[in-house]
Amino acid sequence: MPDSLAPADLFAPAAFGALRLDNRLVMAPLTRMRSGAEGIPGPIVAEHYAQRASAGLIVSEGTYPSFAGHAFVGQPGLVTEEQLAGWRAVTDAVHANGGQIVAQVMHGGRATHEHISGHEVVAPSAIAIQAEVHTPEGKEPYPVPRALRDDELPGIVEEFVTGSRNAIAAGFDGVELHGANGYLLNEFLSESSNHREAPYGGSPENRARLVIEVVRAVVDAIGADRVGLRISPERNAQDVFDTPEDAEATYGYLIDQLAPLGLAFVSILHPDPSGELVQGLRTRFGGPFLVNSGFESITTRDEALAWMAAGHSDAVVVGRAFLANPDLPRRWRENTALNELVPATIYASGAEGYTDYPTLEQVG
Repeated sequence: MPDSLAPADLFAPAAFGALRLDNRLVMAPLTRMRSGAEGIPGPIVAEHYAQRASAGLIVSEGTYPSFAGHAFVGQPGLVTEEQLAGWRAVTDAVHANGGQIVAQVMHGGRATHEHISGHEVVAPSAIAIQAEVHTPEGKEPYPVPRALRDDELPGIVEEFVTGSRNAIAAGFDGVELHGANGYLLNEFLSESSNHREAPYGGSPENRARLVIEVVRAVVDAIGADRVGLRISPERNAQDVFDTPEDAEATYGYLIDQLAPLGLAFVSILHPDPSGELVQGLRTRFGGPFLVNSGFESITTRDEALAWMAAGHSDAVVVGRAFLANPDLPRRWRENTALNELVPATIYASGAEGYTDYPTLEQVG
């Protein structure tokens, strides 16, 4: 059995490509909307991430690689010199506390609005999300996006490359390319949101083409050992749906094409990490494989330990527990009580519910 498929201790160190983890508890990318209208991470963002540096690895909130990819009010970017300087302060603070951090590079695709991005909304096909989005002017329906032309897709690839290079220049230890949760790359993968014809639509192989091109180009730019990919088969988020049969065909092909590249990791968001689909993809990938059980329930310590003991993952990605517990690895290692999350402050502003959750030392 390859080492990457063998059972491992959640609290043991790991090497995922160029990334060196003190433990296998990974902080998930968590949208917090605290970087202002200009997308510049400020001191409070640096404090937030530095507080959580005991995670084996931090994955930043989704960051846009181009203004057209900007999806949320208050979302940080990887475009301007001011944004990169803000991120440099964040990465320096994390490193000073002994942590490692990668940037999640995310293009919003159709999951945005021109009142957020200032740009025309684009997607694989001219199909709108049937919901509303928060814009600076209040809630508005998602617009019908313009379908990208085939000759525009090399430019999309270059946006991810530039964003990834900028992340490394800002001090990040690597990048996680966001191919999940209904954003642009995920939109291309699904037949529900991608009604194109060949070469980027139709068959599972064609729908996976853009994601493969993006990953290969970023690997060429910054090295495979600093590149991860996040996917979410059957997540069914933001009107991106997969049937079980299509998920197996599309993601199986995708993983088969990526396996030879030597990526730092693949991170999969799925409600059943122990299930046949996820474990089949893990075996086909053969490299560092991270699981995240999704948004329906909060991942527990017992679940994380069980997945690791069964050899179902090389690390466990945890979201909400990290929001309320900056020292989560210590709390889980010692099996102590957790702070209670206050949901109303997740997408608020300022320090409340962001940097004011206490550590064990502070409450003891």
